[in-house]
Amino acid sequence: MPIYCDESGGVGRGVMTLAAISIDEASAEAMLLSFRDATGLTGELKGSRTDMPERAIFYDLLAKTAAPVVVSIAISALTPAKNADRGAHDIAVYARLMNDAIAALMDGDLGCISVIMDAGRYDDKILARVRGDIAALIGPWNAAQLVESHRLAGLQIADVIANSFFNRAFVTSRQSQFAAMLQPFLDSEQITMRLLHHDTEGTG
Repeated sequence: MPIYCDESGGVGRGVMTLAAISIDEASAEAMLLSFRDATGLTGELKGSRTDMPERAIFYDLLAKTAAPVVVSIAISALTPAKNADRGAHDIAVYARLMNDAIAALMDGDLGCISVIMDAGRYDDKILARVRGDIAALIGPWNAAQLVESHRLAGLQIADVIANSFFNRAFVTSRQSQFAAMLQPFLDSEQITMRLLHHDTEGTG
């Protein structure tokens, strides 16, 4: 079963989120097609371009898939050390979020796992290093791939979820709306939210 991963925000903004969803390709494509039919979307599905009514449709469709999701979040406490390179810190937090979310989603089941990451955030050299970390985590018989998000429905779904949780954590006038929309998924445990801290790999 593939795991699709995408992120939102960044340590410079005080919040970075990473969503990992385990969903088969056919189910992801069917969900995206249903979303397109309901909203008239023709381009790439992006969380940053999805309004609240469209998100409501998105989450109704996500619930029907029953696909498990883990969202790992780094908040402003994860700040770089004095005089540290902020770019390097951003990458380190991204890698920790990725490792945390995937480990939680796997829950000890190494099965047949293919981790598919959005290739749009960092350059190839940096992503290759992160991919190496993931490969070490999931074992030599599995694969970590870098794919541009517009090519795969699973990555676009992960993008919307990561963006939603960014908006849930980031203080704006819409924060409470996102919290209310996402709470049923946390209650049902279809989505697990984890907070990353300096001294732990993550907490449930």
